[in-house]
Amino acid sequence: MLKSQMHRLGLAIMLPVTIITVTLTGKLSTAQSSGNRPLTIRADIQEYDAKTQVITARGNVQMLYPARQIQATATQAQYFSKERRIDFSGNVYILQQGNNSIRAEKVTYLIDEGRFIALPQSNRQVESIYMIGDDDSIQPTSRPTTKPTPKRGSKTRSPL
Repeated sequence: MLKSQMHRLGLAIMLPVTIITVTLTGKLSTAQSSGNRPLTIRADIQEYDAKTQVITARGNVQMLYPARQIQATATQAQYFSKERRIDFSGNVYILQQGNNSIRAEKVTYLIDEGRFIALPQSNRQVESIYMIGDDDSIQPTSRPTTKPTPKRGSKTRSPL
């Protein structure tokens, strides 16, 4: 094992299991939120600051949060466990519920609110795609019913 991997492994053993678990390669971490729902982050490099309780992942970052049906990729991500916030940066792509997506340069995900805040690169725009299903409860407007007009010369009585 490399010295840096040994250092990472040592940090992982010292940290509470509910905060972070690091595999022997140091490329996978699982952060547990207060409801014990796993948030898995894969990256080329990851660091954990015990003082600030911030996980920083760099290089080919992939995040999976099954409890909220969220998958994300970015160049860098930071998980702020105290604030329950994740900041993504660099070619961010987020897929939620298998359909809705966001592409931006920077995205902040506020976990407790379930809210995304996306910012574009200079002179660019954020792209979001939302899948909107048909609402089966809304029926098409029916045509107004009218009484047939009597043919000329037919003998119909007027109700008056």
